[in-house]
Parts: sequence; structure tokens; C-alpha cells
Amino acid sequence: MGDWRAFGLIALAALLGAILGFEREIKEKAAGIRTHLLVASSAAAIVVLGRILNDEAVAAGRVGGDPTRALHAVVTGIGFIGAGAIMFRNRDREPQGLTTAASLFFAATVGIAVAVEEIAIAIGMTALALVALAGLPWLTRIMRSE
Repeated sequence: MGDWRAFGLIALAALLGAILGFEREIKEKAAGIRTHLLVASSAAAIVVLGRILNDEAVAAGRVGGDPTRALHAVVTGIGFIGAGAIMFRNRDREPQGLTTAASLFFAATVGIAVAVEEIAIAIGMTALALVALAGLPWLTRIMRSE
């Protein structure tokens, strides 16, 4: 994989992450455009770099590594970020920030999908997340008012 192709994948992941973050931003959530962009593009970068290292090892006649290890690293790392996004209200101990944590995890998954060049899946996932984040609350309000 060439450097510009790799960068293009990371940039696409950043764009899709920014789209997810925009919805959070307009709802004035703590993790907005910048956070989602960084999560999606860094997840893509980790996986792309893992793929490049594996390809270089194979080309040099060495046994390639396991490229799925990069995926495990992303999932582990995003778990820590997501946990930090979840706070508890002091009085009633109800969790707050679960949707933001889930959207950050989802942004990382979009980045992974882009990195393995499953672009249609990544775009579809982004659309699905926007429906879940923006459309479902609207539908819930309608159903509760009836």
C-alpha cells in the first residue's frame, strides 16, 4: 500500500468521524467533531500501519505478523476512552455519557472499516449511526406524545 493511499484512507476515516461528531457537537456533548475525527482517524491509522508493517515483512521474506492485533489494540484503547466518557450524576448515580461513549466506539469501528478498505460498510455505518443518534430521539419523542 502506498503512502498516499494509506493517507487517503486515514483522511476518509477522519471525514466520517467528523460527520459523526457533528451530530454530537450540535447537541453540545463533550465529545464532538474533533474527538470523533481523532478517534476514527487514529483507529484507521493504527490498522493501516499494521497492514503496512505486515506487508513489508512478507515482502522481505519474513513471516508476517498478525494484522488483527492492531484491531485488538484499537478496541482496548477505545474502551478506556469510552469509560472516561461515562460519568455518574452525584445524587441518583445514573450514568451519563453512555451514548457519547458508544458513538466514540462506533467512530473507531468506522475507522477500522475504512482502514481495511471496506468503504461502503464504513459509509453505511456512518449513516446508520446518524439515524440512531439524530433520528431515533425524534421518533421517541413522537411516540411518547401519543
